[in-house]
Amino acid sequence: MKILFVSLGCDKNLVDSEMMLGMLQEKGYSFTDDEAEADIVVVNTCCFIGDAKEESINALLEMAELKESGQLKALIATGCLAQRYREEIQKEIPQVDAIIGTTAIESIVAAVEEVLAGAGQNYYRDINAKPVTDKKRVVTTGGHFAYLKIAEGCDKHCTYCIIPKVRGGFRSVPMEKLVAEAESLADAGVKELILVAQETTLYGMDLYGEKRLPELLHELAQIAGIYWIRILYCYPEEITDELIEAIAREPKVCHYLDIPIQHAADSVLKRMGRRTTEEELRQTINRLRERIPDICLRTTLISGFPGETQEDFEELYRFVNEMEFDRLGVFTYSREEDTPAAMMPEQVEEAVKEARRDELMELQQEIAFEKAEDMIGRVLTVMIEGKVADEDVYVARTYRDAPNVDGYLFVNTSASLMTGDFVKVQVVDFNEYDLIGEMYHE
Repeated sequence: MKILFVSLGCDKNLVDSEMMLGMLQEKGYSFTDDEAEADIVVVNTCCFIGDAKEESINALLEMAELKESGQLKALIATGCLAQRYREEIQKEIPQVDAIIGTTAIESIVAAVEEVLAGAGQNYYRDINAKPVTDKKRVVTTGGHFAYLKIAEGCDKHCTYCIIPKVRGGFRSVPMEKLVAEAESLADAGVKELILVAQETTLYGMDLYGEKRLPELLHELAQIAGIYWIRILYCYPEEITDELIEAIAREPKVCHYLDIPIQHAADSVLKRMGRRTTEEELRQTINRLRERIPDICLRTTLISGFPGETQEDFEELYRFVNEMEFDRLGVFTYSREEDTPAAMMPEQVEEAVKEARRDELMELQQEIAFEKAEDMIGRVLTVMIEGKVADEDVYVARTYRDAPNVDGYLFVNTSASLMTGDFVKVQVVDFNEYDLIGEMYHE
């Protein structure tokens, strides 16, 4: 029996997919990337924003057609959409044989076996159940880097976000389990750990009564074979001096921080249910840059949140212009049912949301190109990601580049390099968001 896994949405969802793949592999199942070869399809869905929801529904419908044609023996839905819209899926897509909720991924083997035996059912656990951890994963990211999910769920309840309703409250994974998982990943050849959660900065509060991310970084940095540790999804109000110090002092921790701020106008931040002000954001960014001058800061913003006035937008625009983030993405506000923001008056027109997003992205493009030009002459240690076919050019990432969201550095060299190798490169040019370099010989 060959299984095709379709993993949609965020990297946290991908970790769940890799755990389910591991459980199925242990039971002797094999996998395929080709839907024409698949006997069973598992779609791990997302429903964070409208576009993600649409992508998940389309994937289920496409696979439902294969099931209808008789090619598939089983179709299983998992993930956030499956958690949130189980009744609708059952009703509208009856070809789905089993639905697995976000906290019930351990049921994947039982679900497959029962569907094949003609007795498919749905699997749900308490939404605040302990995170699934000690399962051997099938790493799907190429083997040289992997995501380490350090917590599940969220307690923030931002007014636009559905995550607490589909993922539950914030639950940290015990530190000893994370260290064991990271050691296992390192033994399998992983060299870069990327720490993810709905919010990484609060790690440990629920288990230990205090934030333990700095301590976790120190423990992970002791693991032989791990060269880079990267932190994503840090809420700005939770960034402590102790965390900044840990990033500054621990050589393996990349000088890179992803801080999703969403907006800068105080009135909008308040309506969003965010817990910062513009002044506090400035202070946090300045603290980071003072202690770690070469830090790369990434953020995400929402344009067109309900009630966002032209003045609010101009305030955000000024903030972005002054702060000069190294990496920045903008999403138009997505009106999600069952969220407080969906019920707010003064919903912004789609055309206005998009125009504001485009204006911010044009500004950020100028900032990014200037920053890329400033990198010329710098010597960086980079991780090789692959080779350009038929050319003496390798694709690499610097400490400033998270996989799949940031840019690349292209290395011109006739040397023979392998994916996952670390080499020193001098930046000689740039092409828009990407850098161009040559091997550096001291």
